[in-house]
Amino acid sequence: MAKVLFLIAQEGFQTKEYHDPKRVLEGAGHTVLTASMDGETATSNTGEKTPVDLALHEVHAENYDAVFAIGGPGAPKFLDNDETARIMKEAEARPGMPYGAICFSSRILAKAGVLNGKRATGWDGDGRLAEIFEEYGVRYERLPVVTDGRVVTADGPASAEEFGNTIARLL
Repeated sequence: MAKVLFLIAQEGFQTKEYHDPKRVLEGAGHTVLTASMDGETATSNTGEKTPVDLALHEVHAENYDAVFAIGGPGAPKFLDNDETARIMKEAEARPGMPYGAICFSSRILAKAGVLNGKRATGWDGDGRLAEIFEEYGVRYERLPVVTDGRVVTADGPASAEEFGNTIARLL
């Protein structure tokens, strides 16, 4: 079965966006590992402490079968960085490797250039997603989950389980 990596914020990752897809993927027999900026323990938007397997600087996409960035209020501070961009560019460069993001993290992937020319969705609570996606060459689709080839994006917590099921089907 596949080895999937989730990138989460050190503080403020969205708990449902993390746990629902993880439960779905592990239920399908896949292994889910977690990386954050510093590794060790991450704290969710609800204050839950979650063990982390490795720090972002330790991640090399070739060691995984898929890589996905989880959203939440901490994503802009802890995932919008050069390490996340490097990891996602490595994933994009690997033929056939599924990658993507949920919620706010779709914006981070757009900025990193790995959604250019793709159809995608994400969090649009501030009404700016269409503008951001246009700036980075991404075609915005106002749907809960969007798949474009091997890229999977989702709009937020309500779509977290469907996000996990979509990833599981790709694997």
